[in-house]
Parts: sequence; structure tokens; C-alpha cells
Amino acid sequence: MPNLSTHTKELIETDVLTDLEEPCHLIMWNDEVNTFEWVIETLIDICDHAPEQAEQCAWLIHSKGKYAVKNGSYDDLKPLCDAITERGIGATVEVIA
Repeated sequence: MPNLSTHTKELIETDVLTDLEEPCHLIMWNDEVNTFEWVIETLIDICDHAPEQAEQCAWLIHSKGKYAVKNGSYDDLKPLCDAITERGIGATVEVIA
């Protein structure tokens, strides 16, 4: 008879790895502190957006309260998220539902 605790542990570890590989959004959040110029500059510098794309994202963040500015794996988006938050802008990485 197999050891159930070992089997359960293996399933949990597999589920965690799968979750990290699922496609994610990098979400930037609106606030009343950061200027449009700073958000646009951040999107260009950190997310490698073209100026026009960065401006469109900034307007969407402002009007909707948040916006998915980039898609990818958690491993790719987490460093970008950290760099954005280091600039004082709210950002999170969320699994695409």
C-alpha cells in the first residue's frame, strides 16, 4: 500500500509548480501620487513599451483603476513588478483566470 502522505506531498508540489507556469498579468494600479509622466516613463523603461503604448496604458490605469500592462510567466513578470514598485507605483502579478 503506498504511503499517502508522500503521495499528497508530491501532488501539492506539482500543483505549485503548475501555478507558477500559468500565464499571468502584470497589473499596475492607479493612485493619486504618481504623475502620468512618471508612469509613462516607468512603462517605457521597465516594460519596454513604445511611448504611444505607455501613454495608452497610463490612461487606462487612470480611468479603470488598474490595467494589465504586460502578460507572461510569473518568473518573467515578477522582476518587472519589483522594479515598478521600487519606483513607488503599485503593481502586482496575477494569474490569468
